Amino acid sequence: MFDSLSDRLGSIFDKLKGRGALSESDVGEAMREIRVALLEADVALPVVKDFIERVKTKAVGREVLKSVSPGQQVVKIVHDELVETLGGDVKDLELTGVPPMVVMMVGLQGSGKTTSTAKIAKRLAEKSKYKVLMASLDVARPAAQEQLKVLGEQIGAPTLPIIPGQMPVDIAKRALNAATLQGFDVVMLDTAGRLHVDASLMAELQAVRAATNPLETLLVADALTGQDAVNVAREFDEKIGITGAMLTRMDGDGRGGAALSLRAVTGKPIKLIGTGEKLNEIEGFHPERVAGRILGMGDVVSLVEKAAETIEAEEAEAMAKRMAKGQFDLNDLKTQLGQMSKLGGMKGVLGMLPGLGKMTKQINEANLDDKIFKRQEAIINSMTPKERTNPKIIAASRKKRIAAGAGMTVADVNKLLKMHKDMGSMMKRMKKMGKKGMPGMMPGQLPPGMDKLIPRG
Repeated sequence: MFDSLSDRLGSIFDKLKGRGALSESDVGEAMREIRVALLEADVALPVVKDFIERVKTKAVGREVLKSVSPGQQVVKIVHDELVETLGGDVKDLELTGVPPMVVMMVGLQGSGKTTSTAKIAKRLAEKSKYKVLMASLDVARPAAQEQLKVLGEQIGAPTLPIIPGQMPVDIAKRALNAATLQGFDVVMLDTAGRLHVDASLMAELQAVRAATNPLETLLVADALTGQDAVNVAREFDEKIGITGAMLTRMDGDGRGGAALSLRAVTGKPIKLIGTGEKLNEIEGFHPERVAGRILGMGDVVSLVEKAAETIEAEEAEAMAKRMAKGQFDLNDLKTQLGQMSKLGGMKGVLGMLPGLGKMTKQINEANLDDKIFKRQEAIINSMTPKERTNPKIIAASRKKRIAAGAGMTVADVNKLLKMHKDMGSMMKRMKKMGKKGMPGMMPGQLPPGMDKLIPRG
């Protein structure tokens, strides 16, 4: 989401850190460049003005300009002010009250409201152990109610039975009544959207809100629409009152202005973000972690949390023990490929590692194709158990059979076997180095041989 902004800021800070001593004019020049970078990222002009003023005031202080590393100090100031602009503290859904607690989802048509409703329901059921009922109030869009029902079946969450012809307020009341009688903790109301904000939409939402008294009125906005998302948030807040926002498509190639402007413009926090199309691709919004990603500092905490949620602990522990003994066969490689896929693929993992944010261009140019994980798994699945545990026996005739079974070529099989061999060699080198690390490595540089392990299409 912040790739181009991160690149621009990275080059500005590299120049600052390379100068050693800084003058007030050096800081002023950097602030002008940062201002342009933020505006090009579609951040609202008033937000940019306020941000630059706050940073400049702190950055030209005597304690910064006369410090041992003024460039690093300026980076820290920018980081802290970014965190403040993004909302400061983490704000989660506030669901403390007498059940059933209502979460009302609002937003324009096409923003991802229905999918976001299912994502949040899944998150609440798995993380908070809440019993969640979903109800679609969208009687205007064809098959909208059926769409939520299908999503409910996919995540194992009940949806309110559909009664044709019933109006939104009546559906909302029926959902509350059903939730009360059946002991649900939370009711998710997926309201209708329009292509733009209009009087009839707002009247409908106001009537639903009055009938259900929601604890959370969550605006769902498409992050890729940039400044438009902020304008929509302002209108919804003025007309019906929102308690926060969920930004969808935060994994896209947009400029990121919505995330940087929304909190400052509306005063309402971003509480959740959608990071992909899958129903488990949703995260809490952490201003400090997002600021770290923007400045190329990585987001190891989110990566570790994601790993803890997606990787089987026993499986990982068993593999670690095998690797400690120098054992790494194709079954282990298959497990790793599956884990990498669950974590969001190679791009997703590399983007969260400290220092690698500056390598975005190189990573993109490397033509990473996460579909290759599936293709590589297919090759391994085409092997016999004996071949997986002892790859050395895979000669030419076996390679032909494996390739045919997986619908691949012998060249594809050879690539996989070489990758496995390289990974085994690298793990042995890392084991020998122990805690000493890898000498001669620069920040943002991949460990020796790691570039050979990156799957390419």
